Amino acid sequence: MVSVRRRPPPPAPFIEPLQVALTDVAHRGEALGRAAGQVVFAAYGIPGEEATVLVEHAHKSFLEGRVERVATPSPHRVAAPCPYFGRCGGCQWQHVDYPFQLALKERVVREELRRLGHFDEPPVAPVLGAPEPWHYRNHARFTVGRRGDVGFVARNGRTFIPIERCLIMHPTINAVLADMQGHCPPVHQLSVRVGVNTGSLLIQPKLPAEECAFPTGQSAYQELFLGERFHISSPSFFQVNVAQAEALARLVLECLNLQGGETVVDAYAGVGTFARLLAPRVRQVIAVEEAASAAGDALINLGALANVRYLTGKAEELLPELGQAPDAVILDPPRAGCDPKVIQALLARRPRRVAYVSCDPATLARDLRVLVDGGYALRQVQPVDMFPQTYHIECVATLEWPPEAPRANGAAAPVAARAPLVLASASPRRKELLPFLDLAFETEPAEGVEEGSAEGGGPEAPLTGSGQGLAVANALAKARQVAAGAPEKLALAADTVVVDNAGAVLGKPRDAAEARAMLLRLRGKEHDVVTGLAFVHGARGIEATSHEATRVRMRDYSDDEIEAYVASGDPLDKAGAYAIQSQSFHPVESWEVCYQNVVGLPLCALLDLLRAQGVAAGGRPLWALPPECRACPQAGRLTTGRAGVLPASDGGR
Repeated sequence: MVSVRRRPPPPAPFIEPLQVALTDVAHRGEALGRAAGQVVFAAYGIPGEEATVLVEHAHKSFLEGRVERVATPSPHRVAAPCPYFGRCGGCQWQHVDYPFQLALKERVVREELRRLGHFDEPPVAPVLGAPEPWHYRNHARFTVGRRGDVGFVARNGRTFIPIERCLIMHPTINAVLADMQGHCPPVHQLSVRVGVNTGSLLIQPKLPAEECAFPTGQSAYQELFLGERFHISSPSFFQVNVAQAEALARLVLECLNLQGGETVVDAYAGVGTFARLLAPRVRQVIAVEEAASAAGDALINLGALANVRYLTGKAEELLPELGQAPDAVILDPPRAGCDPKVIQALLARRPRRVAYVSCDPATLARDLRVLVDGGYALRQVQPVDMFPQTYHIECVATLEWPPEAPRANGAAAPVAARAPLVLASASPRRKELLPFLDLAFETEPAEGVEEGSAEGGGPEAPLTGSGQGLAVANALAKARQVAAGAPEKLALAADTVVVDNAGAVLGKPRDAAEARAMLLRLRGKEHDVVTGLAFVHGARGIEATSHEATRVRMRDYSDDEIEAYVASGDPLDKAGAYAIQSQSFHPVESWEVCYQNVVGLPLCALLDLLRAQGVAAGGRPLWALPPECRACPQAGRLTTGRAGVLPASDGGR
């Protein structure tokens, strides 16, 4: 198979039709051969055929054309059922029997990985074919002609072809087409989307009621996907083949090998499809999406899920800033593939599993090579035929960071568990919690970095970035300070910030008046508590960070209760001026995700951070956990040799 980067074709001089032996398939679906010393790309040919090719475009080093006659037909050639095939540019392979379409697509994927990714024996599985290779598309964008005809633009990009029906469109779309054909109002394009599992319909633009038997002008439609209902707005992307997209989603979930306690990043989250499917299966989902329309849909689709954080912005800008060290990542980028910053962020954090969903084998091959060179092992590439009758192919690539693999920066191995551990904190709560990871440690508090406060700000500084960014930055500053004085030791630091619902960071109050003001500000409302974690080994130049976030709702305590609590002096050394575990004040009504994170040390997140650096940590039996942890859905993580929790004292962060 040969792939050539092409410029817009120049006008072709007249060239006599060529007799060509077609031997291979190109990445854009043409059959490939050679004639007159040049490579020939022949549309509507099949490898193994002898054919007459009409040259349509002559380039300096290759020719493009179409098969005019077949002298020796392939046994895989069939009569195309569509009367528009060969003129309409939508389908390229209706003349190829479906099993051989799948074989050709597997060949394309394999060859792109060899040629562009330099994988000698790429682990490509047989293509997962579609149960129904016709009438699968849930979205059509028709062109409207001057006379009200509805159709598509021809393969040459210049001719308009009215059509009566399209054999790869859902029957409902063909019903709309039949109703509008010949009298569509003067609009440039007509977009029709259908919920194949709901019957929901979206037709844009809005048309006069007398012109269409179907309602038009909807802003969104609904779809059921693996049993979950999704709201999809007109500008938002959603897969056009729902049945195969469901199969693909199952593959992604399977390849991540989820155990229930993971943090998973969905780097190109769209309307929240993967995030919604992941939420009941993992501890936390961090979803990232740039498109405003998709982000708006995701707020609807994910709004009730407490363990999903949805970040709006570019993946290449947000992923490098995440303090969280995820257990797994889903990549589902556009056709251009991942921005290099996304790849580098993965290599810096090394999630154990990566599922890369790609609609272009060429950019997939490019990105996989960078990831594998950085230390990942490519376990499998599973092609999925989302687009029968066309050359397009989707793939799910599974990558794994092997525990024994060298670090991406070339360091020999993770830090040994025997290296002395230093806790850069004077917090009695953290000193009580850390032993339940079965770790021996010493303490050396960092100086000059105020817990829970923005640099240069007071105890109530405006939030300029994110709570997690501030917490991680403070934790890293503490760990670096301690590591500078003890470079052979492992410096571990944590920093907890309270971010109210107005976006302000609440640090430690300087006096009783500020403590009183903070408690009034938080009363009866929700806020976030974020703990940043940092791990530094100065001698080896290793730095790693993570974080945990907990949503907290305060009860509607009285003014008298505030006065009594402030008078006790307890709020003065705590970010946000309270301790969740206070037996006298009981300020918190409810929390989501992690109780011990509000105490000041999220043990599950810390354990993941330590294990990623090769630090061995043990667990404790369920009966030894405090009630808050025993009741947590993730308690199993703390009883399987991964972590343990010590009951918290009546103190604060």
